Amino acid sequence: MTTSTGTAGGRRTGGIEVRPVAGHIGAEISGVDLAADLDDAVVGEIREAVLRWKVVFFRGQRLDHAAHVAFARRFGEPVVLRRRGRAPPPDVPEVETTADRLELGGRFGMDHDEWPRRRRHTLLRGWHCDHGARVDPPAATILRAETVPPYGGDTTWSNLAAAYAGLSAPVRAFVDGLRAEHRLGVGYQPRPGDDAYVRHLLGHQIATVHPLVRLHPETGERVLFVNGYYVEQIEGLSRAESAAILQMLLEQAVRPEYTVRFRWEPGSVAFWDNRATIHLAPADTAHLAFPRIMHRVMLHGEVPVGVDGTPSEPIPGSRPGHW
Repeated sequence: MTTSTGTAGGRRTGGIEVRPVAGHIGAEISGVDLAADLDDAVVGEIREAVLRWKVVFFRGQRLDHAAHVAFARRFGEPVVLRRRGRAPPPDVPEVETTADRLELGGRFGMDHDEWPRRRRHTLLRGWHCDHGARVDPPAATILRAETVPPYGGDTTWSNLAAAYAGLSAPVRAFVDGLRAEHRLGVGYQPRPGDDAYVRHLLGHQIATVHPLVRLHPETGERVLFVNGYYVEQIEGLSRAESAAILQMLLEQAVRPEYTVRFRWEPGSVAFWDNRATIHLAPADTAHLAFPRIMHRVMLHGEVPVGVDGTPSEPIPGSRPGHW
């Protein structure tokens, strides 16, 4: 294919333009209909953009559930969750719907204000990769917007490869050899007394020891594999040492220069590399009287491997995280 340079730093290949939107992460792709039968060259260009920019955005797309899944299959095998909420379409098991007004919290007896407050009781707790406590977290997520509020509801992503590269050389050398426990529900603050969500967590516990720095299986980059919602403890360190180092690494991971924020519109699609990013879902819509309905397809991922070649391992006694 013939490549030419577009305006404002954008790169155009054939009819597709990839326009970066932030210095380290994020690009908007135009000139493509995701519901069409895309040729291999277009798929390759999108894949290259995802690997380079970690998250890419498409606007004005007209995808139904079947087209959403068909597009995802061009990049990998979609995940089929065994347990889903009430909102997802029953005849398309690959699609998970993010129900309006915090459906999950309602299932466990919490209102719209309490649920995010208990999940985000510190400033960094909301940052996460999808299903990061699994031994094989999803490789990528493709999220599309059906209905969004006229304001609020933005999502923010951070580039964990850039965050690692931004550490000083002594700190990089130190964290390269560390491993950390990732556990479902670590970022949740229990309610006093009986807590239905804690009982759910205890009955469905998933926990894994992951390398603190993982090698990206496609780009070879070193990725600072931390997030605020699943990481519990760095192995071999005291609680105090672990907490201080994790705080420092999380603050590094979400420095503004490593992030991009996206304003959703109906028909918007975000496609991100779940191996090299963490994201922050919005917490500014619970008080609004506007719906926000999104649909998600995730792609099967690999078992992470550390700098020394050691793979992640499930923690004995926890569930391995079968889909």
